[in-house]
Amino acid sequence: MSVRLEILREKLKSEHPRKRIAIVLLILLIIIIWYEIPVTEHISLNGEGKITSPVRFALVTDLHSCFYGKDEAHLIKMIDVEQPDAILLSGDIFDDKISDDNAKNFIGAIADKYSCYYVTGNHEFWSGRVDEMKNWLKDSGVTVLDGRCISEEINGNFIDFCGIDDPTHMTDIEWIDQLNRAYDESSPNHYRILLSHRPERYEKYENYYFNLVVAGHAHGGQWRLPFVNIGMVAPDQYLFPRYISGLYELDNNVKMIVSRGLARESMPLPRFFNHPELVIIDIAQ
Repeated sequence: MSVRLEILREKLKSEHPRKRIAIVLLILLIIIIWYEIPVTEHISLNGEGKITSPVRFALVTDLHSCFYGKDEAHLIKMIDVEQPDAILLSGDIFDDKISDDNAKNFIGAIADKYSCYYVTGNHEFWSGRVDEMKNWLKDSGVTVLDGRCISEEINGNFIDFCGIDDPTHMTDIEWIDQLNRAYDESSPNHYRILLSHRPERYEKYENYYFNLVVAGHAHGGQWRLPFVNIGMVAPDQYLFPRYISGLYELDNNVKMIVSRGLARESMPLPRFFNHPELVIIDIAQ
């Protein structure tokens, strides 16, 4: 009898660690699934004397043609609820490996409802089809900004939308040339927004007097420490990147907003403590 009890005791001991491991793995799975759910973040800014009535923008970056419900209905509903005056598409809306279908469904729906302004990200260039993508966007009614600036009147405010291509496959001189051209086309009397994909090039933006720079690319640091704005790694910023999520003030008082983006299944690693996000930017007097 004692031999049987000993065998049973040993069996229970061997099962306990497995159960603990299973519980830990289940918790990790729940965390991963929870943080794959997109959220809407709101950021409010002062119009710096150039905004007389409130304007609202939706910032969408790093979609990577990921799936957000049939015909992207989930993401589109998130935007519709916020009723933005325009949508800022700051790069990597398409992907270089995933089909364009989700991105095209998304663009096709929002471009019929909102003014949309777009700049490229690195993955559009990596696809080898960046010109094809730009032409499709233009045909869909999206304003493609590649070293250009477009002035629009929104709610009685004059706003300049400036944009530059991602520097992939460009020299620094060519990229700065685009930046100079876009800036020169803008007016110091208007509220000036620069759409770029790269937050890590903040030192270049500090040479210009844009009121706002919007960017993505960093994916929120991919793995984030909970409850603090600290990420583990980001493209071109490497370990513990500085500009990954939220509002930053640059040295020349320019505000820069970096979105964590919407990439999910396109990423080789899951997001930890890092919801995909839609950013809503409110600018008031």
